[in-house]
Amino acid sequence: MASATRDAPDEEGVEFIHEEDGKITAKDLETGVASFGDTKAEALRMLAEAIELHEGGGEPVTEEDLEEWGLDPDPVPDEPKELPDFMK
Repeated sequence: MASATRDAPDEEGVEFIHEEDGKITAKDLETGVASFGDTKAEALRMLAEAIELHEGGGEPVTEEDLEEWGLDPDPVPDEPKELPDFMK
């Protein structure tokens, strides 16, 4: 069972959740953004990056990036042509 600790009261600060697999999740209480790591320090570093991206920081992903990562850069249609059987 996961357990949680908070470093600040109310809706400010960071909540640390100790996961069953040994990872530590750090959740920003103001934004709800969360990330994880093997240690509190790593979880906080990853959380800082996630919050920066959440707030519009970072560089946009380009088609070249997707190709480099082996992902199909073609856009996904807004609506699927046909629903999968399990959704009908």
